[in-house]
Amino acid sequence: MASRNLLLLSNSTIHGTGYLEWAAKEIKDFLNSKNVKKVLFVPYALRTMDKYTETAKKKFTSWGYKLEGIHTAEDKVAAVNAAEAIFIGGGNSFQLLKSLYDNNLIEPIRKRVLEDGVPYIGSSAGTNVSTVSINTTNDMPIVYPPSFNALGLVPFNINPHYIDADPASKHMGETREERINQYHEIPGTPPVLGLREGSMLLVTSNSAVLKGLHPARLFIAGKQPEEFPLDTNFSFLL
Repeated sequence: MASRNLLLLSNSTIHGTGYLEWAAKEIKDFLNSKNVKKVLFVPYALRTMDKYTETAKKKFTSWGYKLEGIHTAEDKVAAVNAAEAIFIGGGNSFQLLKSLYDNNLIEPIRKRVLEDGVPYIGSSAGTNVSTVSINTTNDMPIVYPPSFNALGLVPFNINPHYIDADPASKHMGETREERINQYHEIPGTPPVLGLREGSMLLVTSNSAVLKGLHPARLFIAGKQPEEFPLDTNFSFLL
């Protein structure tokens, strides 16, 4: 297996900033470290794919990179096989995963990332599909993919946009922590890393370092959830 190169963002935008601005330095450092000049963008998580691609293209062009949407490629598998880097944006994880299956892209992307070492950037839904499954997404199942199994670029799940319970709230619904614990009632489920907005995971080979603005919360079946500070290396999950 080639060296794994992943940058997994919890979200694309945080309050008061523009698209991807909060992670601009990390994204540019990540791509520059691999001499990437052109990015293949996967906009399948939204139905307005042309508009979505233009948003991403405008940002990446301002940083000095070329960007093309995979949805315009006649041969999408060939586009993956020729990609210098792959960026899968956020939106609805169910729609995204179904589109990846419908276009027969699961295995080609997995091969390019895990065997060829092609850099992969995921944001929100794009981070969800990089993991074992989308079972820990926050999204509504607006479409039904043939499987919840995802790309499996890392051997655990992530919950992007992780929200802590507010003890002052009068809302009586389940907290995010309760929902993840319910997931872990199913035998054999993998660990889940709760990434708060403004956080990301940089995975290089067998290293997975927490970057960004906030600590992360790790859930392992049968154990109490645990907080980990910035710069923690979650290599033990790999």
